[in-house]
Amino acid sequence: MESSPPPLPSQRFRWLRAFLSLGLLVIALVLSSVVISRSLNRIEPEPLPSRVIPAEGLSILERIDREFETAWEKDQIESAPEADELTLIRRLSLALTGAPPSLEEIQQFQQLPELADPVQSWLDHLFDDPRYHQYFAERLARAYVGVEPGPFLVYRRRRLVNWLAEELAVNRPYDEIVRSLVASEGLWTTHPEANFVTVAIVDGDGKNRPDPIKLAARTSRAFLGVSLDCMQCHDDKFGDHWKQEHFHELAAFYAQTEMGLTGLREARSREYEIELLGDTEPTQMSPRPPFRTELLPDIGSRRERLAQWITHEENEAFARATVNRVWGLLLGRPLTSPVDDIALEGPYPVGLEKMANLFRRENHNLQGLIRVIAGSTAFHRASASDLPESPITQAQEQAWAAFPITPLRSEQVAGAVIQSSSLQAIDHSSHIIHRIRRFGETQDFVKRYGDQGEAEFLETAGTIPQRLLLMNGKFVAERTQPNPIMNSATRLANYSPSDEAAIDAAFLATLTRKPTLAEKAHFASLLSDKKGKARERAMEDVYWALINSTEFSWNR
Repeated sequence: MESSPPPLPSQRFRWLRAFLSLGLLVIALVLSSVVISRSLNRIEPEPLPSRVIPAEGLSILERIDREFETAWEKDQIESAPEADELTLIRRLSLALTGAPPSLEEIQQFQQLPELADPVQSWLDHLFDDPRYHQYFAERLARAYVGVEPGPFLVYRRRRLVNWLAEELAVNRPYDEIVRSLVASEGLWTTHPEANFVTVAIVDGDGKNRPDPIKLAARTSRAFLGVSLDCMQCHDDKFGDHWKQEHFHELAAFYAQTEMGLTGLREARSREYEIELLGDTEPTQMSPRPPFRTELLPDIGSRRERLAQWITHEENEAFARATVNRVWGLLLGRPLTSPVDDIALEGPYPVGLEKMANLFRRENHNLQGLIRVIAGSTAFHRASASDLPESPITQAQEQAWAAFPITPLRSEQVAGAVIQSSSLQAIDHSSHIIHRIRRFGETQDFVKRYGDQGEAEFLETAGTIPQRLLLMNGKFVAERTQPNPIMNSATRLANYSPSDEAAIDAAFLATLTRKPTLAEKAHFASLLSDKKGKARERAMEDVYWALINSTEFSWNR
């Protein structure tokens, strides 16, 4: 029998290359496993900033808290117990970054010194995070310019949001931010704040200038907390003192604004005319604030004077509007609803006047306002009772004696799913692949889940299509399926020291809390005695169940 011919040299080299490639792949997998294992078992994560509330800060919080507690006593409303620390940082992370804390961040948080204030220390961490700058800028931009694409060529919403993010990063006083928006001049590209005005330019009308009526309506709602929209056509029909003239005198501040080769500019010769209800001829309207006219300065262009009037230290409406909106962004519901319809003469809800006066005295410090709200007794209340026989009532929620449970916004749900699938925070320091994937997935999910747009505080529950999207959608499936490189479920299944440790980590990563004893026993039993692919699939089921729990999609 003839023997086989020896392999050709080229065939031998081909086999050698294949063997070396396989060896390199094995080495890469081993190294990645070591890195993953170490990241899971990190004993000493980077410490968070540690803050202790100074005596002056405690005194301020005590005065605000006393007002809430007095109101509860008067109405005989029992306050809910205090929420645990992990619940508090989850609320803050969702409100300020649009996502819950990562497992690694929770480990960092748990290393804070005993004397450190957990909420204020966590705020230090968030205020330095570009996720806060970008996300909170988007929340504010919705009040300023809405969510519509705006006129083609002369409007760049993304530039406006990025500009706002930069201002938030340096904690620029809020009154200065608003003055820049209202009085902006120049190109909408090199002066992004000008987009607050250019969004009101009507495409194709041939006038080449923004619509004063649109800007007056947006200004009163966003910066004064007063809804004057209905007064465009008639006097107020519900007993208030608002007249049609009030609205159009406010609009007259924007009448001289036009577009030129250098962008926004003022044409001081133009006047504002409108045909009022019952008139047969247009009436020329002079610019005049709808209230507190004595605060209007005499010097400057019309928009410069308006900007100074809006943000005047004695203009209580500006401070009230800011406090009410920021409170709503942190607690899911404003102190008084609608958020942009605060009565000038009151009565005002508990806490609003004290916080507004403090905001004015503290140079309109936005971070300072957030610190006060987050430190208040209302923010620290639990959303559930310790006693099953005495559940939280609507009266307790309405009085802020219990934290109001609200559904997460669509981008918060997406952010929670994405962050839960990663053990480290997906932030500016993450690999570009993770950030691009997060952006694309968030955009797609929000489109499918539904976006409330400007209606930040609509009290709506989840819909059946939304629940089905989480239960059966591709997004959740891809973020929970076995994937040792991208998904935390697989990492926890393979590298956790025990079944119980895996379940603890899964609950912290998804719900920002540890499981109860019953929950831990139940879910750990699903992993018991399972190895390899079977264990990965079991952990996938655990993650899927936690993400589809009601608790996951609501802010507790």
